[in-house]
Amino acid sequence: MIAINSFDPWTLVLLAALNPAIIAVAFWMGRQADQASKVLIAGFAASCAGFLLYWLGGQVGVFAIHAIGGEAALFVIGFFFGLAWAALGYYLRKR
Repeated sequence: MIAINSFDPWTLVLLAALNPAIIAVAFWMGRQADQASKVLIAGFAASCAGFLLYWLGGQVGVFAIHAIGGEAALFVIGFFFGLAWAALGYYLRKR
């Protein structure tokens, strides 16, 4: 089981970077975007999906969620990783 401490930035970055929901949703929505400004929305949606997957993992017992503030940081870091994946999907799309 993975436990998140109150301030452990390396674990938060790894959780956001390796979250398959963030990667899949951001890349897919980035490829579907028809304007560059929609990449921001794709990054936000990917961060929401990634946090939902993280929360479900906590409910099942994969993660011990007890840190105050770590979840908010995970959401923000996930947004930036989602933004990067969405931008990659946007620039690799068929034109």
